[in-house]
Amino acid sequence: MNDFLELLETESGQPIRRCYQCKKCSGGCPVSSYTDIRPHQMVRLAQLGKQEELLASPGIWYCTGCMTCHARCPNGINISAILDVVKARALRAGDLTAESLPFFHDCFLASVRHHGRVFELGMVAGYKWRSKRWTDDKGLGARMFLKGKLALLPNRCSNSRQIREIFQIEVALRKKEGGKDNG
Repeated sequence: MNDFLELLETESGQPIRRCYQCKKCSGGCPVSSYTDIRPHQMVRLAQLGKQEELLASPGIWYCTGCMTCHARCPNGINISAILDVVKARALRAGDLTAESLPFFHDCFLASVRHHGRVFELGMVAGYKWRSKRWTDDKGLGARMFLKGKLALLPNRCSNSRQIREIFQIEVALRKKEGGKDNG
């Protein structure tokens, strides 16, 4: 029996065993071309119980949670829900191959917590500051700004208060469980 697969299915609520590797998730994933392993390969590693290999992959941190994989999957598997569990296990293990990727994850969540949605410029600034990777993608920001994809000021959403409350509940639950407060 594959304990890792069992754990992932239980904690994520996803029927990982149903995946028959049609690759529709990878075909639609907006970040799969930037990762070392594609979404269907991540699911296969989970099916095979290759926990160390999956947790060590930098690709798990690139998932944006856009749910395209879920929408395209003929079996309704939400890979982002699976990767949330995998990321949490990687953070708990503390054995991170791509050390700056959890910074990106934290900066993304901090942006949502403060603005109710992602403020890309602020998120990237926070990531660059924490990871000390100042010039990895120089020129990309200017191109995004010129195409109207990067706002100089954050846009707040109408329910940002409720989103902050969700994060407060998560912090309280984490403290109750004796975990780290990332807030």
